[in-house]
Amino acid sequence: MRRLALILAVIFYPLMALAVGVDEARLSDPALEARARELMKELRCLVCQNQSIDESDADLAKDLRHIVRERIVAGDSDAAVRRFLVDRYGDWVLLDPPMNARMMVLWLAPLGLVVVAATTLIVVLRRRRREAAAPLTAEEEKRLQAILNATDEEAKRP
Repeated sequence: MRRLALILAVIFYPLMALAVGVDEARLSDPALEARARELMKELRCLVCQNQSIDESDADLAKDLRHIVRERIVAGDSDAAVRRFLVDRYGDWVLLDPPMNARMMVLWLAPLGLVVVAATTLIVVLRRRRREAAAPLTAEEEKRLQAILNATDEEAKRP
């Protein structure tokens, strides 16, 4: 058993090195690279769920990291790089998007739906209560009594 484990380890251990992805080229200037990394932490990977492009291994995140580095080398400020990506991909590319009218709709729409649902439920329950509370007419009372009597007679029969 020990021998089998050793053989499997020798075969599969080198393959684990392939699981670690090699990241793209970094900037030669450490200050610019640090600036790029900080900016990448503020940008969302459009493929992953709520993950920055700095953390993501998706191909699109790699492309976005390349664009960020490219724009920084070109002399763009952090705000200019953000604006470039927002123009291209929309506010969704920012991990902390600005609060604007569209965002307010996204945040308030669920609350509005809850209010509409609660109002509808209250109206329906009040209508049912009113309809259920209405007394029977004399004719309805006679019909009900006849049905109950017929049911009682059928129950008494052997």
